[in-house]
Amino acid sequence: MREVIIEAKEIITQFGDNVIHDGVNFHIHKEEIFGLLGGSGSGKTTLLREMILLQKVSGGEMNVLGRDVSSLNSAEQQTLRQEWGVLFQFGALFTSLSILENVMIPMLEYTNLPPKLIEESARMKLSLVGLPPKVTTMFPSELSGGMKKRAGLARALALDPKLLFLDEPTSGLDPQSARAFDELILNLRETLGISVVMVTHDKDTINDVLDRFVILGNKKVL
Repeated sequence: MREVIIEAKEIITQFGDNVIHDGVNFHIHKEEIFGLLGGSGSGKTTLLREMILLQKVSGGEMNVLGRDVSSLNSAEQQTLRQEWGVLFQFGALFTSLSILENVMIPMLEYTNLPPKLIEESARMKLSLVGLPPKVTTMFPSELSGGMKKRAGLARALALDPKLLFLDEPTSGLDPQSARAFDELILNLRETLGISVVMVTHDKDTINDVLDRFVILGNKKVL
């Protein structure tokens, strides 16, 4: 039986009188590429935010890596966050820092590694996502959309996470760049044995990359 790394049980999400989720259930296996699909306003990104502790569920239980995320104290949340990496829709890179400095940030913040080793590791992560050495000294404003996504992905991988969360990873990319990014995700799963959860509406990504998915609508899993 395959190991379950995320399980949503009867999730309720409510903002005032507005109910977004009303009894959402699903589970995600280890080393799976899993999709959250649905129309605008169906609560895809909201579910993602609940998994990564940016938002609390109103009811039900969200288990990530064997922990009920709503029951964790601040220290336990901080420890759990180091087990995953997140690529936000537009990369969320720090514009005043070089690409190398962006990737180094999680390691500087959460490890006691020597600076030289952190820099070497950051360069390796950039290479892993297919970026050339010349980008290390560049700033986000100097990169194309596809390169920004890859740099954001390198930062998400900085702490060697077990889980990778991607919010619309191919959004805003031309078709060729989008398909190259899809191929990169597949290769990373193969190389690192990583589990991936993504919000997407890209039909090619859904067809070529996802192992399983849920479609959200009418406040539930359709």
